[in-house]
Amino acid sequence: MNPAILGGTLVTLQFGILTLLGWLTLPHWQAGTWSTASAALWLMGLLTGLWAVTSNRPGNFNIRPAPKAGGQLVQHGPYRWIRHPMYSALLLLAAGCALVVATPAAWALWLALAAVLTGKAALEEAWMTREHPDYAGYRARTRRFLPWLL
Repeated sequence: MNPAILGGTLVTLQFGILTLLGWLTLPHWQAGTWSTASAALWLMGLLTGLWAVTSNRPGNFNIRPAPKAGGQLVQHGPYRWIRHPMYSALLLLAAGCALVVATPAAWALWLALAAVLTGKAALEEAWMTREHPDYAGYRARTRRFLPWLL
């Protein structure tokens, strides 16, 4: 499959999964039945996402895994330790949602999101390696989603 089409497909899947998980979570949000653990995961995801956004420069983000023309390789903030903090943020947010819903369907959606983001990250890393000469070294000293682990 054409990498650009694959990237667009992965983005569509990502948002579809997040929409379904949000739809499952909405009744719990309205009823205020969030546990401390699910709220903590959601808050960690929100803070990780905000830290990633504030560590980047405006216009450097791209919703598709292809690097933006003239984009800059960011290596500070959460990017010091992880290459995809925005994906990590989404996984944390989604884990908080799956935990509060606590059904096999919710956890299946979380696993599907993890698979989609892993594929999207792999595609993005291949493109970033070609676009940024320093990316191979950056990739060697950082983790994909979790500092020191994954």
